[in-house]
Amino acid sequence: MSTTDTGPSTNSGPVNEDLFAGPGEEPAEGTVYTVMGGDWDEVVKEQVERGDERMVVNMGPQHPSTHGVLRVILELDGETVTELRSSIGHLHTGIEKNMEYRTWTQGVAFCTRMDYVMPLHNELAYCLSVEKLLDIEDQITDRAKIIRVMMAEWMRIASHLVALGTGGMELGATTMMTIGFREREKIMDFFEAVTGLRMNHAYIRPGGVANDLPDHGLQLLKDTLTSIKKQMPEFGKLASKNPIVRSRLIGVGHLDLSACMALGVTGPMLRSAGYDYDLRKAMPYCGYSDYDFDVPVRDEADGYARFLNRIDEMWESVKIIDQCVTKLEATQGEPVMIDDPKIAWPAKLSIGSDGQGNSNEYLKHIMGQSMESLIHHFKLVTEGFRVPPGQAYVPTESAKGELGAHVVSDGGTRPFRVHFRDPSFHHLQALPALSEGGFIADVVVNIATLDPVLGGVDR
Repeated sequence: MSTTDTGPSTNSGPVNEDLFAGPGEEPAEGTVYTVMGGDWDEVVKEQVERGDERMVVNMGPQHPSTHGVLRVILELDGETVTELRSSIGHLHTGIEKNMEYRTWTQGVAFCTRMDYVMPLHNELAYCLSVEKLLDIEDQITDRAKIIRVMMAEWMRIASHLVALGTGGMELGATTMMTIGFREREKIMDFFEAVTGLRMNHAYIRPGGVANDLPDHGLQLLKDTLTSIKKQMPEFGKLASKNPIVRSRLIGVGHLDLSACMALGVTGPMLRSAGYDYDLRKAMPYCGYSDYDFDVPVRDEADGYARFLNRIDEMWESVKIIDQCVTKLEATQGEPVMIDDPKIAWPAKLSIGSDGQGNSNEYLKHIMGQSMESLIHHFKLVTEGFRVPPGQAYVPTESAKGELGAHVVSDGGTRPFRVHFRDPSFHHLQALPALSEGGFIADVVVNIATLDPVLGGVDR
């Protein structure tokens, strides 16, 4: 363990050699103490003689509340944080670069793995930008849009349950974690029934969605909705009335509206500072303008306001899903993929009896009834479709804030460049503003209210 003030190092005190300097680097100023065995007494003696209580410690590179691998470097004066720096890159996956070597549709299987707590939001942002480049936005079927909205709102609830549950556990309210994940499991079961997977679904595709709801999908949707409605009040009361949660969050991690605007903060954090900006209202996509819902706003701008805002947003998502049920009943049997054989990949896919893969009817058609269908399917899968040259960016309101994909095409069958505007990456910039001047114990609280997922940061 090290007590650090950047400079030369030895087991028993300072020397004139900087053991941590790279080749050709100048020795750092100050003193570094590397403590081994029984050297603590000598280190304490040296520190007392200096009269300097400054300490630099590492929190991480893995720590609770980050949903990934984050290193936070803290400079402390006693228990007070005087300086904080986030060190990212420990979870780098190269997803954006890899997408340049895959077809446009295959790119969905990559970007869904970025923010793995809300994969369907990643897929939606990417597909909307690709569809804008293809100029097929007005050709997406109504049923496909309804399913996209329904899945996105379930994803919002699931993501918030993780944020609130793990955040509560870090504060000492462990029951919030068990209840939050219990409810999230029901949503994961619904996702598995529809897409074949619990996460990283690759379900939303350019042109629509991979497949319609299964035969029992609508009833399962209603049952899941009923169960969530019944249990969520318990979770809300536990979170908002818990004295531990209140004492650890009220007045902690204050970030006012001007700071949010300067740092590019969006989503629940921005709305907890008093600005009712929600892209589902400001720049509607997927038919959100046809849904009746409110945008929860608070102006306390502290950790508790961000906590309560997420609870309120879950109820608004439930309200939207309720409306989706009615719309899905009215559009049963309608297509869920664009009627363009040059884009609709995989064509008329339906889930097999095992819950995964193509149905036997589809395989029978392309393998035994139509040589043209087989050839066309083979070319779509291996080569992909071409996208006209240009670039597009469509912002969406994900569970964490503004999420968009900037896609660039050179006219080929794969992206020339894809870059995501991930809210977690922007929100980590706010961590020093939230934490400096506060206590070290509040750093974890501030990370929890940011709700960062490092897969989206290090994409």
